[in-house]
Amino acid sequence: MDHPTRLYVPATLANLGSGFDALGVALDLYLEVEAEPGQEDAFLYEGEGQVEGPDNLIHQGYRAGMEALGLHPESLTIRAFNPIPLARGMGSSSAALVAGVALADRFSGGKLGREGVFRVAASLEGHPDNVAPAVYGGFVAALASPPLAIPLPRPQGVYFVLAVPPYEVPTPLARAALPEVVPLKDAVFNLARSALWPAALCSGRLEALREACRDRLHQPHRAHLMPGVLEAIEAALKAGALAAFVGGAGPTLAALVREEDIEKVAGALEAYRGEGRTLVLRIGEGLFWKET
Repeated sequence: MDHPTRLYVPATLANLGSGFDALGVALDLYLEVEAEPGQEDAFLYEGEGQVEGPDNLIHQGYRAGMEALGLHPESLTIRAFNPIPLARGMGSSSAALVAGVALADRFSGGKLGREGVFRVAASLEGHPDNVAPAVYGGFVAALASPPLAIPLPRPQGVYFVLAVPPYEVPTPLARAALPEVVPLKDAVFNLARSALWPAALCSGRLEALREACRDRLHQPHRAHLMPGVLEAIEAALKAGALAAFVGGAGPTLAALVREEDIEKVAGALEAYRGEGRTLVLRIGEGLFWKET
């Protein structure tokens, strides 16, 4: 590490509607991290929300990565700039854990490799659909156990319009809203539609994503945590979105759109966004390093 280098890890959207805990996509919005050995762990944070102290997720990921290699984690001073909204369903915690494991890979001389970074981060995070796109970029299908991630084709000329409400939905609360058992017809409904995502992306038939994004396993059960979300999904699709779904545990609503439909879809999501904000982002790259 002769030259100062900075690590970039993207925000991500998990589930894509039907692909609950299995499909995800990276966004062109990056957590930026720099690190150097120090006398003791130190953490300097700028960006969304407040994060303090050496027990942050980046340090946790670093320690886990070193332990997975059987190495002693040396103390690190970590500087992080995080533009990813916290607890909004945009993968901020996954980005932080992946960044930490990637630091372990870097400081060990690349002993984990990209696959190792995915494997360690997925076992820590438990949500491979966030971790996989953070590591590999673009659209990814992923399993946590056994750890497996397969990147999917990336369509050109599309953007994500994100309606980010001003309130948080903590993942544990969103998980608690899910039923233990679902009707067989709902499971079949989602299986058929999650299979459409890779089929549509591989064939370039993006019009099929309108149906691929539909879900009965999680979004309806969590709708009470995100007032108006199901109506907003329909409004986005009516305004021309190729797909619309809740990002991760929410409350961010993501619409995949062609460039000419950005303004119309953003307008359709204004009521849901409320006092929050609208972001327009491209599909993102997987984690990468850059000299500063």
